[in-house]
Amino acid sequence: MVQFIDLKTQYARLKSSIDANIAEVLDGGQYILGPAVTRFESELSDYLNVKHTISVSSGTDAIFMPLLAMELTPADAVFVPSFTYTATAEAILLAHATPVFVDVDPATFNIDPESLREQIAAVRRDGKLTPRALIAVDLFGQPADYHALNAIARAEGLFVIGDAAQSIGGKSGNAMIGSLTDCTATSFYPSKPLGCYGDGGAIMTDDDKLADVMRSVRAHGQGSHRYDVVRVGINGRMDSIQAAVLSAKLEVFEDELVARERVARIYDERLASVVTVPARVENSRSAWAQYTIQADDRDGLQKSLAARQIPSMIFYACPMHLQPAYEMHGGGRGSLPVSELMSARVLSLPMNPYLGDDEVHAICDGILAHFG
Repeated sequence: MVQFIDLKTQYARLKSSIDANIAEVLDGGQYILGPAVTRFESELSDYLNVKHTISVSSGTDAIFMPLLAMELTPADAVFVPSFTYTATAEAILLAHATPVFVDVDPATFNIDPESLREQIAAVRRDGKLTPRALIAVDLFGQPADYHALNAIARAEGLFVIGDAAQSIGGKSGNAMIGSLTDCTATSFYPSKPLGCYGDGGAIMTDDDKLADVMRSVRAHGQGSHRYDVVRVGINGRMDSIQAAVLSAKLEVFEDELVARERVARIYDERLASVVTVPARVENSRSAWAQYTIQADDRDGLQKSLAARQIPSMIFYACPMHLQPAYEMHGGGRGSLPVSELMSARVLSLPMNPYLGDDEVHAICDGILAHFG
């Protein structure tokens, strides 16, 4: 059966390197923020061309920690796309701020700059909230429109957090995702393009002061030593074994991104006549965390693929502004029509660098057969 995500084949390729890195951690006996973590942080900083990488315990904590450091209140508004994973929205509420949901571009799935302008203007007219921050999500691996978003943020005085949980390895122009905003959060959940063997994440920034604050926040707000508590923090540290795995995977990451692009090109060429294939953001590179199509009869197509033993996933079946946990902060059904439409149309196909061309063509054959 075709694998939606194929971690076993990847491990077989990297077994000697991963095993050696883990053995080094076990022999050294430093399991939290040890040499393996320092090494990986340096490697990822070099790869992304950023000054600081602060490894943390999860992608959710990577979003939450900068918001926590801002000392937000319920009177502070943080703008976020509604068509995203819950972690992006929940981090705002955990940081005591108020999420303001924004619609997305139907072609790229990413936050729509025009909808953002409208929501900021509406918040200012209402006068109850103070616009403070923006979380831009690179959904499915393609970069958000950072040129437009950063310009809006500068004009409105917003702090920008890039949510690159699905997009590390991607590019906007010649710049790597991770280097495009005030700070960028990413996830190393096992299914991500660059994933570890547990939970993990990182925050990237070029801001020296912010980097120091993030290192403090991830260690319970410590100052000059562990019992000097200078701010509210969390236990957000990465363990050394996860860093050891990530260092091994980073060695072949560029090769895997090339393979993901190969898979995406086959999908593009064979499926464009029957479904809406992902739009390609101009002058960019997607990390292809997911290859997500749109179809009118999405549910029927998914059932048809399942009957052919072809796995697929729906990311995401309900936008955040309609979720029970967040609906009090949204405008109700019809308020963000593109996000609502995408939730009814999207279907993600198998995407991993170890898919053979014959497997990808078999998936395409199954989709084409469904449409007759």
